[in-house]
Amino acid sequence: MNVPLAAPGTAVPASVSLPAFPRPARDEFDAVLSRGAFMPLPQFGVIDTKGDDAASFLHSQLTNDTQHLDAATARLAGYCSAKGRLLASLLMWCSGETIRMLVSKDVQAAVQKRLSMFVLRAKAKLSDATDETLAIGLAGDVRAALSGVFDAIPDGVHVKVDGPAGSLVRVPDAAGRLRYVWVGPIAEVEARLPALEAKLARVSPAVWDWLDIRAGEPRITQRVTEQFVPQMVNFDVLGGVNFRKGCYPGQEVVARSQYRGTIKRRMALANVAGETENVVPGAELFHSDDPGQPCGMLVNTAAAPDGGVDALVEIKLAALENGTVHLGSADGPALAFLPLPYALPAEI
Repeated sequence: MNVPLAAPGTAVPASVSLPAFPRPARDEFDAVLSRGAFMPLPQFGVIDTKGDDAASFLHSQLTNDTQHLDAATARLAGYCSAKGRLLASLLMWCSGETIRMLVSKDVQAAVQKRLSMFVLRAKAKLSDATDETLAIGLAGDVRAALSGVFDAIPDGVHVKVDGPAGSLVRVPDAAGRLRYVWVGPIAEVEARLPALEAKLARVSPAVWDWLDIRAGEPRITQRVTEQFVPQMVNFDVLGGVNFRKGCYPGQEVVARSQYRGTIKRRMALANVAGETENVVPGAELFHSDDPGQPCGMLVNTAAAPDGGVDALVEIKLAALENGTVHLGSADGPALAFLPLPYALPAEI
């Protein structure tokens, strides 16, 4: 059962649903895979943190280092409960004097409220910048088109550049294609979209959800809040946890999971063929040899180009060794597992 994302003694915020995107047409996937494309990203919200203590405050709350976050770098981070379970995943970077965080839109308001409750005497203020900004995802052969917007294009993953139109962050490749996230003031971004559209195809935001899955990068949405310790969804492998930084909520649990014993649950990539309406985040998985109890859970799902649904799944590693894994029950649709685009630690 999901635990409401609210501090003890506070009202649970109203449920916020992510936009429901129809299955993209095959030519939308092909635009990314064979050429280049861009897509608006309404599935994300933006939280800005300002003030003299913004970096130190977030450093005490998140799984990654914000005190040494420089102007040319973005970082993946998590926000955990006291039990070490992820309440949110986010991409963060400095935008002038502001630390900007891109987070799933359906948890944005609750995360902002919860963080604000712990500011106390720190000189830091969090605000919702979603309505002031526009987030665009770009994938494939897009560098030439972006050169008309930004003077420089980031080369390395999580490298960031700034310009009048906002910030451009290179994010992990997916399906062998380059990917970038562009976030800037609405007016500045909208003014440049016609020129971008003259060079690149505009495709559904659902294509970005599929690309995130193929990049092996999880997104914590409302359906799966407080379900996973960071290592269960490979956050340690993806650089989303700094094990040398100071305390943050859940830090002892996260550290214990890392240093005491073998990690027995990880995130994998899979495809579910056939009907797709029940293939949703939070759905439980069952193993053919142990039908009485779940062996994992869907983390993220998205329509796949060749049919069915691709998914990131959190699962017992032992369940991958033999037998079959099924959705909903031991006789439900079977999952076909695919290789992740990165290696898990050898000791696991």
